[in-house]
Formats: sequence, C-alpha cells, structure tokens
Amino acid sequence: MALLEVLFYLLIPTFVLIHLFASPYTKVEESFNIQAIHDILIHGIPTENPSQFFTANYDHVSFPGSVPRTFTGALMLSGLSRPFVGFFGSGGQLQMLVRAVLGLSNSIALMWFATSVKKAFGTSAAIWYSLFQASQFHVIYYASRTLPNMFAFIFSTIALKCLLKAYALPRSSTSVPRSYRLCLYLLTISGVIFRSELAILVATITLYLFVTRRISIISVIIPAGLGGLIIGLLCTISIDSFFWQSIPLWPEWTAFYYNTIQGHSADWGVSPWYFYFLNALPRLLMNPLTFMLCIPIAALNSATRGSSLSLLIPLLSFVGLYSFLPHKEWRFIIYIIPGLTAVAAAGASWIWTRRAKSVIYGILSLALIGSVLLSFAVSTALLAISSLNYPGGTALDYLHLRLDHPENRHMKVYFDNLACQTGVTRFLENHDGLQTVIDVLEAQDIANKRVWIYSKTEDPDVLLDPVFWLDFDYVLAERPEKVIGSWNVVHTVYGFGGVRILKPGEKNGETEMSHTSEGAGSEIAQVTSRIARTWKTIEGILRDKVLRGWWAEIKMEPKINILANERGSHPSI
Repeated sequence: MALLEVLFYLLIPTFVLIHLFASPYTKVEESFNIQAIHDILIHGIPTENPSQFFTANYDHVSFPGSVPRTFTGALMLSGLSRPFVGFFGSGGQLQMLVRAVLGLSNSIALMWFATSVKKAFGTSAAIWYSLFQASQFHVIYYASRTLPNMFAFIFSTIALKCLLKAYALPRSSTSVPRSYRLCLYLLTISGVIFRSELAILVATITLYLFVTRRISIISVIIPAGLGGLIIGLLCTISIDSFFWQSIPLWPEWTAFYYNTIQGHSADWGVSPWYFYFLNALPRLLMNPLTFMLCIPIAALNSATRGSSLSLLIPLLSFVGLYSFLPHKEWRFIIYIIPGLTAVAAAGASWIWTRRAKSVIYGILSLALIGSVLLSFAVSTALLAISSLNYPGGTALDYLHLRLDHPENRHMKVYFDNLACQTGVTRFLENHDGLQTVIDVLEAQDIANKRVWIYSKTEDPDVLLDPVFWLDFDYVLAERPEKVIGSWNVVHTVYGFGGVRILKPGEKNGETEMSHTSEGAGSEIAQVTSRIARTWKTIEGILRDKVLRGWWAEIKMEPKINILANERGSHPSI
C-alpha cells in the first residue's frame, strides 16, 4: 500500500479527533452510555450485593429513562479504555479518552472499508472515498459520540466491508459465501444488541443476495441469522440482566416494543415519508456532487455498474422501507453512508481518470476538487457552530475552576434540565474527596474534606418545595426566576442562538458571552478556549482579506446561569 494512499486514509481518524477536541462535551442523547462508562470505570463492577452497589453508585438506577438500554457498548468501550486510564488524571480527560477510543474504533472500521473500495473500484476510488468520507460532517462529528447508533456503526461498517469485498471477488471464490455470512452475522448481532432498525437492513441485503442467487438458505441465511441472533441475545441478556437486575432482560426488544409497536416514537415528532431521501441523505453525504453526479455515473457506467447497484439496491431499499415509520432521524440511517460514499467514489474515480481526455472531464474533475474543499469548509463551519451547543458542560467547568469555594465544607449543586441536556456528565463532576454514598457512610472523618454533592431531580413536587433549595450552594439553571429562595447570578454561560449576515463595515455584535472558560484549568476548557481564539484570528483574516467585509456572525444567547445561594459567602469571579 502506497504511502500517499495511507495518508488519505488517515484523514478520517485525523478529522474525527479534530472534531472531538473542538467539541468535547456531550448531549442528552449520549447521556446513558457516557454515564454508564463513567460508572464502570470509576466504581467498577460489583462481585457481591450488586443491587445495593448499583443503587449507591450507578446513575441508571436514579435515572433509568423511559426504557432500559444496553450496557454492552459501555462495557465494551470501558474495557478498551481501561489500559489507558492510568495516564489521565481528571474526569474531563477520561471523558475525552473514552470518546477518542470510540472515534478511533469507528475510524478503523471506515479505513478498513476503504480497502474493500480499493478492491472493488480501484486505488483512485479508495482515495476519493477517503476524501468524501473525511469531509462529511455528521459521520465524522458523531463517530466519537456515545450514541447507540455509533456503537452499531462499527459493526455495520465492517459488515458492508465484507459485502463489498464479496462483490469484488469472482463468484466461484470460496471466500465469497464466508464474506456474505460474516456480513449478515455482524448486522444481526448489532441489530439485536444496539439498534433494532438494522433488522430491516439485514432483510433487504439478504433478500437481494437471495434473489440474485448469491446465497442460499441452507449455507448462508440460516447459519448467519440463527448464529447472529443467538450470539447477540447471549451477550445482551446476560450483560443487561445483571446491570439492570432484571432477569431476563433484552433492552433493544423493550425499546422496539415501546417505540414501534406501541407507537411512542411518534411522541418525538413525525416527518413526511420523503424526509430521508430529500433531507437526511443529502445532509449526511454533504457534498452535492456525490449524489447528483458521482452516484448516477457509477450506476450507469458499465465498469462500475454491477458492484454499485449491488450496494445501492439493498441500501436504498432499507431507507425506503424505514420511511414508513412516522418518526424519522438522520442517525437511524447513518449505517448506509459508507456504502453510498463508496459508490460516489467509484463515479468520481471514473471522471478523474479521464480528466485529460476532454474539456468536460477536466472541468468535472476541477468541480470535484472544489466540492471536496467546500465540503471541508462547510463541515468546519458546522463544527464551530455545533461546539457552541453545550452550555451545561461549560457552566460546570466554570463553576469548579473559576469560582472560589470555601475550604473544608460540603458543596451542594443542583443541575436543571437544560444543563443536564447540554454537557453535564458524571465525568465532569468534582471527585476530590468522597465520591459515592458508600464512601460517605464508611468515612471516619469527613468534617475536614470538601465533598461535592450533585442533584438533578426532575420531580415537580420536590422542585416546588422551598425547603428543597435551602441546602444548595449553587444552581445551574436556565431560568433563575424558577429557583425558589434568594440567589445571586454569579455568571452566565452563552450558547448558539442563530446566524446573522454582516455587510461590509458592519461590526460584530458586542455580546458579553462565555462559551469557554478562558484561563480555566480544565483540559476541556483549555482546548475550547484555544480553539475559540484561533477561530477569532481566522475569522478576521477571512473577512478582511477574502470576503471583502462580508461575514456570517454567530449569535450567542444566554443559556445557563450559575446561581449562588445568598446565605453563604459570595465566591469571587
């Protein structure tokens, strides 16, 4: 493998890590897994009295959610991260570590998939695949985020790699049935454990392979289906029955029954049937030339038609069938993006190799290069905007690192709903001193130890009780007027509030905002602060030298207020 080719492949993990460091906090959709990983790494797995141990230490007991979710991904990621824990000294560093391990796992799967693109369509196609994939915002940004979809994405990408490898081999090859079986094994296992929608993708791929006489029921379908089902069930039921202390428990079936059969997914919104085709897929592919030019060329060109259609038909059939469900989100179909990107790369390669043959191919080749550069630019802009959507995490870092706190006393903090949804995790809590309920009960002398205690209850009756608020030192709240008692707003954290076009000569809005904790000691705060300063410099150069005064300003709005109880001494800012 040529060095230049490897460098193109390495664009994928490079940009995954860039997105991670630029936007290190998490959102509510990632909450279950990131909290579960924290609890496994920090508190360990009990060998006796598990129910009591989980109640005292684990977040999922206090906040189980509407349906149980699998611990399999959290356990897997904790195990991969465990050898490196000793090299990191804070919760913020550990959070970035586990996200980096997940992001690199997805990157390895994507790079491995690129090797099958090379076998099926050639080296040029593999390079174009790497460029297209690295410049796609959603795949790269979410590759390190602990959504269940991104755990499943590892397996689905490797499965598509096996599928494309089989297409590249002669049908008579003995490796072909094995590759098909492995593809269906992996998709079935990940569907059983992580995301039930993958059952539809298994069905469309299986049906296509069977109709085109590539597989048989006896040699591939039954072994792959039964084997994947049994392995998946053994993993999830054994692991989740233990962690949830409910036997037997299959979380993904429970979620499927709740959301699909009972129809609760519609409670989160209903989208029109064409949403995936006209909205989600163009956004996920990012580069308009991939779906407007490259994919059609790959499907029509005789040299690439066979493998291209063999990918497109089952993948797009999956999207078509899934469109019948009323609630739609782009992350439900993200698994097919590597496959569609591979087909687009085949079309781009066909154009590129003919760039010297005619003016039209030369112009199209230049357009492809320009579209990739534009996609990287748009992806960078989306990264800058998306990094501003985590005021809860920023506020918690500011509370710990920028405010002075009395020594030798317990500090009690309450997080409201918005703070919990926008970055607050147990990794970011201050664990100096005692960490858990058991620590407090077993400690001989806690009078001289500062203990941080956190609450995020959502019980409306409790929140309306004035007595509840008396013991808190700080509150992270979206609306201070809803907090009962006498409080001072000691700091306000701002977040993304929209975009405004600035004309030449028009000044940026002077907003007293705090997206990052400048000068704070947190690794996350330091990274985001440096990125913010760098972006400010780039913004000035681009506006003055390139865009002749025009600019798109990101508006910031107050999101989270840090409130200090008036009964105590006020901290200095």
